[in-house]
Amino acid sequence: MDALTDAAPPAIDAVFRRQVALSRGGPPSAAERLDRLNRLRALVRDNEKAFAAAISADFGHRSTVETVMAETLFVQGEIRHATGHLKRWMAPRKVATQLQFMPGKNRLLPQPLGVVGIIAPWNYPLQLTLAPAVSAIAAGNRVMIKPSELVPQFAQLMRETVAAKFDVAELMVTGIEDGVARSFAELPFDHLLFTGSTRVGRIVAAAAGRNLTPVTLELGGKSPVIVDRSADLDQVAARVAYGKLLNAGQTCIAPDYAFVPQASVESFADKLLAAMRRFYGANPDNADYTSIINDRHYVRIEAMVADAMAKGARALQIAAPHVPEWKGRRKFPPTIILGATPQMTVMQEEIFGPVIPVLGYAEPIEAIAHINAHDRPLALYWFGEDAAARDEVLARTVSGGVTVNDCLFHFTQGNQPMGGVGASGTGAYHGEWGFNTMSKLKPVFYRSPLNRFADLYPPYGGKMKRMTSLMRLLSGG
Repeated sequence: MDALTDAAPPAIDAVFRRQVALSRGGPPSAAERLDRLNRLRALVRDNEKAFAAAISADFGHRSTVETVMAETLFVQGEIRHATGHLKRWMAPRKVATQLQFMPGKNRLLPQPLGVVGIIAPWNYPLQLTLAPAVSAIAAGNRVMIKPSELVPQFAQLMRETVAAKFDVAELMVTGIEDGVARSFAELPFDHLLFTGSTRVGRIVAAAAGRNLTPVTLELGGKSPVIVDRSADLDQVAARVAYGKLLNAGQTCIAPDYAFVPQASVESFADKLLAAMRRFYGANPDNADYTSIINDRHYVRIEAMVADAMAKGARALQIAAPHVPEWKGRRKFPPTIILGATPQMTVMQEEIFGPVIPVLGYAEPIEAIAHINAHDRPLALYWFGEDAAARDEVLARTVSGGVTVNDCLFHFTQGNQPMGGVGASGTGAYHGEWGFNTMSKLKPVFYRSPLNRFADLYPPYGGKMKRMTSLMRLLSGG
């Protein structure tokens, strides 16, 4: 999603009001939630090929293998995880009771928030549309989804397939016409989840804030790689190449730049370029290599590289991006930047493409200091075998998530939360974390008839002194 526009189609407001009214009628049962999740599972399964084709058409070319692996199977896994754990997640949760209030008891009761809005991005349109919906449905909410206008064929297919399996009062996908985006964010949802750029995230948060709508913002930023002296450079090069070039770098948690020991910069860059060539070759027709989403983003990436070179950097490329065979297919050749400086755009903005600067450090503290001097990243990747060095980086940096000795895979862990921090996002979802985010965990205290709370009532006298002394003892005061 690149911008928010004006005016609102009335149908969206009408569906929203209907969902709100029905959500106030009580929470859906476990059976109803499982039915909705199973229909969502069938929707993904039955339309797998059609979704892959639509996404590829929107991109110009999208690797079918990457769509299946990073989107279809991921969503199916989220659904399987939710259905397998749903009854436990829904159950009242025991909470310890302080001694002075016993034999009363505490419980947390998970309840649906009501109506959840999801504003989805274009880069992984199936996964980042439906994975949040899985959390919202599992938590018992009604859901409205706004797809990205940059993937119109996918958005239309998603709208049609959802309409075939769900009443709009359960799950509704909007159109992508002008006016939908801003009006959608301004609806008084019970929760709003946005995935996209930090710039647009600020606009969405401001719009939601006018209704005091709580938001989960899944944003991005410059996710660093730190290669320790103890790392195997050949292994690191292959894993960073994979993490960087999946979806042609159009991944919010893709490694954005890499810090390596100064003496190893040239060697690592050569190994990284060799790994990139080994994975994808030098032929733009390679079906495994994905196109850039549109001409504007291609030109943006091209300008980043040109700016770096004009300011003294060196680019290692499998091919020149302006060559017609590459540019005509909107495929940007894998590129490594050496000699990048803070004055270059490539070190100031999230790259979101198949370009990676490789920087040198004399001591690891230099890499840590650089990371801490900038916005907190959505992801951080550390490579090496020195546990003390690893733990130093983990302790002294703050990021949305970390994968050690690989890239991306912390995102795929169903029992771990996914979310950013600071400029890279707020809130989290996936698995039980998503269920909790989309629920109100209502604290309830059950008073026992044996509690002596009446001793606290006025008129105060000797009994109150005794109770105060007891409570002071029990509270450690």
